[in-house]
Amino acid sequence: MNLTGVAYVDSAGLGELVRAHSTAARQGGRVKLIGITKKINDLLIITKLATVFESYDSEPQAVTSFSGPQ
Repeated sequence: MNLTGVAYVDSAGLGELVRAHSTAARQGGRVKLIGITKKINDLLIITKLATVFESYDSEPQAVTSFSGPQ
């Protein structure tokens, strides 16, 4: 999920991220984040969601990571 340009995430946004993760996981998929700001990264750490979502600096890095170990 590309979050480039997203400056702020509130509780509803976090809920949607968790919902996307749950939906993907039920279908054998994974959600990975790219383009997150320091502020959003700090929010993920505070809410312990940084352990749920992998984040990458670029889309090619995220795409490549799907072929690695899970």
